[in-house]
Amino acid sequence: MQQWASMIPIIVILVLFYLIIFIPESRRKKKYNQMLNDLKVNDEIMTKGGIMGKIINIKDDYIILESGPDRARIKLSKNGISTVLSSNNENVESK
Repeated sequence: MQQWASMIPIIVILVLFYLIIFIPESRRKKKYNQMLNDLKVNDEIMTKGGIMGKIINIKDDYIILESGPDRARIKLSKNGISTVLSSNNENVESK
């Protein structure tokens, strides 16, 4: 009986650790993967490096990004995308 009583605090700490760390991380990953799946041509995005541009082409694992006044094109892994600044759907609805 003494042995189990001494393990209760450790079990409580592990459960709290799981609730505080793993569940929010799982939700964040699910939301990020949904954002990547919803990408469309002409969406404006920001990369993890801070580069902003418009999506020109989408392939399975990468995109072609057009950025800057010279319209430079960059081949970028989808995992390098940080956020979607404006979606193609927003542009269609506003016209």
